[in-house]
Amino acid sequence: MKSMSNRLFLTFMLLLGTILAVLMIVIGQLFPVYIEQYNEQATTEIRTSMDQVIDERKMDLTKEDQEALYAAQAMERDESLLNYVRARLYGVLAILFTITLILIAIISRYMIRNFTAPIDNVTDTALELAKGNYRARAQENEHERMIPLSHSINILARNLQDITTIREVEEERLKTLIENMGSSLMMIGREGNISIVNRVFLERFGMQLDDVQGKVFRTIGLPKSLEQFIDHVFLTEMPYRQQIKMEVQQELYNKEVYGAPVIGDHGRWLGVVIVMHDITELVRLEQIRKDFVANVSHELRTPITSIKGFSETLLDGAYKDEKMLISFLEIIYKESNRLQMLIQDLLELSKIEQHGFTVNIMPMGLQDVLIRGAELTAPRLDEKNMSFQVDIERDVQVMGDANRIIQIVTNLITNAITYSPENTTVSIRLKENETHGIIEIEDQGIGIEKHEIARVFERFYRVDRARSRNSGGTGLGLAIVKHLVEAHHGRIQVESEVGIGTKMIVMIPKN
Repeated sequence: MKSMSNRLFLTFMLLLGTILAVLMIVIGQLFPVYIEQYNEQATTEIRTSMDQVIDERKMDLTKEDQEALYAAQAMERDESLLNYVRARLYGVLAILFTITLILIAIISRYMIRNFTAPIDNVTDTALELAKGNYRARAQENEHERMIPLSHSINILARNLQDITTIREVEEERLKTLIENMGSSLMMIGREGNISIVNRVFLERFGMQLDDVQGKVFRTIGLPKSLEQFIDHVFLTEMPYRQQIKMEVQQELYNKEVYGAPVIGDHGRWLGVVIVMHDITELVRLEQIRKDFVANVSHELRTPITSIKGFSETLLDGAYKDEKMLISFLEIIYKESNRLQMLIQDLLELSKIEQHGFTVNIMPMGLQDVLIRGAELTAPRLDEKNMSFQVDIERDVQVMGDANRIIQIVTNLITNAITYSPENTTVSIRLKENETHGIIEIEDQGIGIEKHEIARVFERFYRVDRARSRNSGGTGLGLAIVKHLVEAHHGRIQVESEVGIGTKMIVMIPKN
């Protein structure tokens, strides 16, 4: 802010120059008066001197001659004296004016600089603070009058810097919290414009920040059920919680949505905040639990009812008929075996699903496992007059538990036989890629609808309930297979076409 001191200096010098110029003019105006007084005094002295000279020489001059002589002498003296005095006076005045002006300029410049420098510094600091540079500081000089102002500005700057630092830390914490919370969050202003969304919201709805920031929430393609919920919060201006079902990118999600108005200072209504918790998995697990209880009850009730009914019939006297006795005992034996298998599978699945379950992983070959699985299931294959088609070019080494992988293969082959008609073929293939050994078991059975493929690994889920129950299946085989494959850090995939067959693909890591 040098312009302030420059303006002050120029103003002062202009004022001082004006005063000196006026003083010079006044002196110039008084100069003729002083000359006139000087001439009168000089004329008197000349008359006196000339009268003495005339008296000493006894000159006889008339009064007119004396007066003419006096006038000539005075005129000559006045003109030369006037020119001399005027020249000297103006010269002296010019020198004095210049020297005075220079001295005053130097002194005033120094004084003005000392007076305005702290103000300029404080002004510059204030401007930097106004721009947001809270690190700026004013110089606290030795001038007592300026110290309080500079000190106050510096205290203000430090306070603003501390407030800014605290605000930045709080904003960073809030941003981190919003971005890393597991729930979707959206804040909508009073006019319906979206002001804040977090990363989870964008990922859930497959959107970009530019697609939603500042846009009206009705224009970004939210599910209708969510839009209706937001409208309800806007209309009631009260907190509201609801579980809603919405379809996002052709997938169905269950959300627990909470909405509340945002109230600012002095009760000002700023908008609403919407938080969505994804409870899809919880709803699915709850449904699975309900289905599991229902299915277990149903699966246990059937053999128990059969055993109890035939036992009561025998006790009522049917045991006297030897043929009927043998027939009923065979049925009771069959149902008890079925009950035993169900309980064993339940115990096995419970063991596998326990936290900390591990398999004994070590290097092994898949070829022997596939051959052993085929041998174990061969009797059931012969019962339906079916055959194996084995395609194994060479052994594949993987990291796995041989006993568990035999269990996987046996369950898959048994499933293929169960859901295939007689006189068909079950294909067994062994392949590999760079990272996995691949087992493929393909049947020529009834196939699976596409919408059912995702559910075939659920407990007690059956594509054809009547056929699998008649064959003695428990409905837990594929659930056990899936858990065992995941315990090997592998993957299992299903490819199927209705009426053509199903292919199960198991991938076990090599290392």
